[in-house]
Amino acid sequence: MQSRSPASRTGRPRSATADAAILAATREALVELGWSKLTLGDVATRAGVAKTTLYRRWAGKNELVVDAVAELFDELELPDCGSLAADIEGVVLQFAAILARPEARSGLMAVVAESTRDDALRERIRESIVNRQKCLVVEGRTRAQARGELLPETDPSESARAVDLIFDMIAGAVVHRALVSAEPVDTDWAQSLARLLVNGLTASATA
Repeated sequence: MQSRSPASRTGRPRSATADAAILAATREALVELGWSKLTLGDVATRAGVAKTTLYRRWAGKNELVVDAVAELFDELELPDCGSLAADIEGVVLQFAAILARPEARSGLMAVVAESTRDDALRERIRESIVNRQKCLVVEGRTRAQARGELLPETDPSESARAVDLIFDMIAGAVVHRALVSAEPVDTDWAQSLARLLVNGLTASATA
């Protein structure tokens, strides 16, 4: 099911305070109860709101959990460290720090597992988490092009494919390292990943 759009709601406007409390309560419940035992009723109790308040905002548990996880990743910012490699290193370390938090780890693993059986949930993850964070890749490439580190691209389709690939490489590597291999994402590893990516990007630009 798709979430109700804000334009379709009537009556009183949504409360940002209530939304924040609900999303925080969802993450808390995920850590304590896990996906299977989490209920909207429990979340409502923890957040101090009526259960109907949740249903006015989210169609069900899937949407609620994705939004709760997405809010954590919205904390990511691309630092301006003076070079593409340093910028990548900075965002990788931020990403790893978020994944180290129990609520992020539990929430992301839960929604990814559920999405293997739910196409609508997979699309919501793409819209609410993946597509929102790809703006960091766009920002980083634009900044690197302005510095002269990367050549500008004139083909929008090629540019979009490059953004997808860079995002997949960074996100995939960090998630696998942190959540699957359970190895540390420290400064040395982040620097090595950044060098590998930059070398590949600059080599392809001059080929």
